[in-house]
Amino acid sequence: MLDTILDIVAGTFMIIGSLLSLAAGIGMLRFPDLLSRLHAATKPQVLGLFLLLAALGIELRSWAVVPILVMAWGLQLLTAPVSAHMVGRAGYRTRHLKRETLIVDELAAVVAAAEAREEREHGKKQHRTDFID
Repeated sequence: MLDTILDIVAGTFMIIGSLLSLAAGIGMLRFPDLLSRLHAATKPQVLGLFLLLAALGIELRSWAVVPILVMAWGLQLLTAPVSAHMVGRAGYRTRHLKRETLIVDELAAVVAAAEAREEREHGKKQHRTDFID
């Protein structure tokens, strides 16, 4: 009886995890700009992977695989936000996003202050080559 319940729970986790990963993939294709795509790639994907790994742990029913599954999820949990932040920051600086979709642009003041500081230190305004116009 317990094996049947665990199989049902594992199957449910696998289906939900797969649907979340599918939603992340569809969001990557459908959303209009870089920041929206990053949101679609990181949010459901981390939870989807957790559910798939939990289903795998329940289905295997062995304590030997738990450290490996926890390490896999922990590394994903650490690297997904950091990589999304770095890609988003690079996309902002190279203007690979639609600014009209931003509700609040908190990074604009930081970039403007950095450009003003650079202009004060070097005299004239430097021509930026990292922007794509």
